[in-house]
Amino acid sequence: RGSEFLEFVEPKRDASELVLTAAVERALYDITQEHRIAETIRRHHIPIRNRLLFCGPPGCGKTVTAEAFARRVGMPMMVAKLDVIFGSLFGETASNLTKMFTAAERQPVVLFLDEFDALARTREDRSEHNEMRRIVNNLLLMIDKFKGRGFIVAATNLEATIDAALFRRFDEVILFELPTITSIRRLLKLRTQNFGADFDIAGEAGRLRGKSYADIERICYQTIRRAIIDHRTRISQSDFSYALEGEARRDSVRTKVAKPLR
Repeated sequence: RGSEFLEFVEPKRDASELVLTAAVERALYDITQEHRIAETIRRHHIPIRNRLLFCGPPGCGKTVTAEAFARRVGMPMMVAKLDVIFGSLFGETASNLTKMFTAAERQPVVLFLDEFDALARTREDRSEHNEMRRIVNNLLLMIDKFKGRGFIVAATNLEATIDAALFRRFDEVILFELPTITSIRRLLKLRTQNFGADFDIAGEAGRLRGKSYADIERICYQTIRRAIIDHRTRISQSDFSYALEGEARRDSVRTKVAKPLR
C-alpha cells in the first residue's frame, strides 16, 4: 500500500555528467561518506543525515542531482506523484502521504519530493485552506518519524514559501544557483565534448550569463542537432548562433505568456 503514489526510477545520471558548485559537491560527498559507515555512526548514538532539501531557481540541477545522488548511494529513486496524492478527495491527502512514507520505509530508497512547496506551504498564509495546514502538520510528523534506511530529498524553487518548522526538519539544505562563467564554460565543454567545435565554444560563455543549466544544455543540444542535420561531425560558430537565436525566441514567448491579461 502506498506504492500507487510513487514512481520508480532507476538512476542513470552520474555525478560526472553534472557541473556542480564546490559547495554542493562537498555537501553531497560528506553525506555519501556518512552513508557508507552509517552503522558505525549509529553505534555512537549519532543520527545519520538523511533528510535533504534542495532549493534554488528552476533549471539549476536539483532533479538530476537527486538522481545522481541516488546512483552514488546505490539506491533506487522513488518519485512522489503529487498529482495522484492530491487527486483524491482533499481530506484523504494526509492519509495518502502516510501510505507513501510507509511504502518508502520498506526498503532503502531515495524518496524524491519535487515541488515540495506544493505540500509544505507556510501555515502563516491565511489564504490557505485549514485542510492544507493540517497536511503540513501531518507532514512534520512523518518527516520526524521517518525510520527508513534511505533518504528523503525534497526540491523547491519557492523556498521562501515553505513552512519554517518544516524547513528546520531537514538535516542539510543545499542551494543550487545559476551557473557562474566558470561553470558555464565547463558545461559547454562537457555537453559538446563528443562533437568537436570549429571555434572556441568556451569563449562564448559571456553570452550565456544569467541562463540556467537547463537553458545552456538546450542550446548545446540544438547546436549539435543543426550540425547533424547538415551531415557534419563538428559544430560551427553559426550553429551556436542559430541555437542562441532559437533560445531568444523561446524567451520572447515566455515573456509574452507571463504578461497579465488586460
